[in-house]
Amino acid sequence: MRVFGLSVAMVLVLAAGQASAAGIDLSKPYGNKSGCINKNGQKVYAEDMLLLNATEFITATNACTFTDRKIQADGSLVVKSMCEADGGDGQSPIQFTIKRSPKNAKKLVIADEDGTVYGEVSRCR
Repeated sequence: MRVFGLSVAMVLVLAAGQASAAGIDLSKPYGNKSGCINKNGQKVYAEDMLLLNATEFITATNACTFTDRKIQADGSLVVKSMCEADGGDGQSPIQFTIKRSPKNAKKLVIADEDGTVYGEVSRCR
């Protein structure tokens, strides 16, 4: 009976985790205005460009490819990535946290592990 109770508890925890994961769906790209303009490839250069999708985070100066994703208890998503700076040699590991904006639940906020906020992004049309 105790094993059954633990099994049910594990199923509930996994279901809750999947529900939280559904809260941040990166199957379609998110970006600011210039990021969304560039969602299908570089069309314009803009210093403020932010583009986020299921596999990468791109800014005007960095291209980061996700290597690992973990859903947190609060519904945020922590992603580990390898980033290449524009004009730089090699890649560097960077961890980002992606969470819902406290101002607008339809927007996402992206911050690095030091707490530096890159900005807010909305789902691209």
